[in-house]
Amino acid sequence: MAVRPDNRLDDGPMQPVECSACGACVLVRKSSWEQTSLQWSAQAIEACVERRAASPRSGPNGAAFSGCASLRDSVTAAVNRGDVVVQIEDPLKTNPEAMAGGTGHGHGHGHGGQEHAHA
Repeated sequence: MAVRPDNRLDDGPMQPVECSACGACVLVRKSSWEQTSLQWSAQAIEACVERRAASPRSGPNGAAFSGCASLRDSVTAAVNRGDVVVQIEDPLKTNPEAMAGGTGHGHGHGHGGQEHAHA
């Protein structure tokens, strides 16, 4: 069985974004408003104040870094300036009844098209 090439980056390559708080530069790709991919370099890891200050949590994924609020804000600003393109502009589909507080038993995600970047 042949391995299928991953050509997602052909249409939307990763773009550099610099954190306004510490200057850490990461590569970013926004597949949608709800999904953000980041690539951290060794230099960015060292530069990120929030990442260095993060304490490990309990559990099997305790060493995982949950995100940098300053970098998240910098990514959002880069998207708003047009420096980072959102590949799929459609907002996350939700159940309108659930969003309006209806009594239906919808299966919407409830994000309402808000930005959920995990930096």
